[in-house]
Amino acid sequence: MQKRELIFDGNEKQVFATDDPHKVIFRYKDVTLAFDSIKRAVLRGKGTLDNKISAILLGYLNREGIHTHFVELFSEREQICRKIEIIPLEVVVRNRVAGSMSRNLGIPEGTFLRNVVYELKYNNDALGDPLINEHHAVALGLATYDELRRMLDVARRANDLLKPLFERLDIDLVDFKIEFGRASDNGDIIISDEISPDTSRLWDRRTKEPLDKDRFRMDLGNVVAGYEEVYKRLLTLND
Repeated sequence: MQKRELIFDGNEKQVFATDDPHKVIFRYKDVTLAFDSIKRAVLRGKGTLDNKISAILLGYLNREGIHTHFVELFSEREQICRKIEIIPLEVVVRNRVAGSMSRNLGIPEGTFLRNVVYELKYNNDALGDPLINEHHAVALGLATYDELRRMLDVARRANDLLKPLFERLDIDLVDFKIEFGRASDNGDIIISDEISPDTSRLWDRRTKEPLDKDRFRMDLGNVVAGYEEVYKRLLTLND
């Protein structure tokens, strides 16, 4: 696989073309952002950990029959991915109350939910990624009803796999977000971005300590150490 020209330079990732028209290379940066990019920092080593953690989790989903863009690791900081057409939507999966759900609904953080909550967000930085429903998404031409049903089904199946996996590591998967795209080779709807402590809330089951980006959002310190702990525990799955 040959790495070619830079085709996207984002805040936290770069995307490079390759000699395969249906594959790209994702390069993870050490930059971290919060609160609609208002809060920003460079955390040495974070990009490498995001790359490795996401490779483990997306690889696991691939093996369990949930198609993602991940193909294989390319380097410590890079991974080969299937090329996609971005669907500008996020599906947020909530197993417990935290973050914006707590703030918006006045429910204490950590509250257990009677059922899993699935939220749909319009992935638009200028608008602050607002909550929308499926009718908004179709009216805006972002996806069809059939595509939305498939996205929500994938989100449900991914949660059914990831939640018990993290429980084996003494970690609560409080919530996570996933993004989707249409694969350039066959048009399939696939998970098209990372699953990592950047996009998930992961709490130690005994201490309730966050091991994710909330350490940065809440000025708890030792951000990279939290990511390292998640990675270390994931490695035990192969022991």
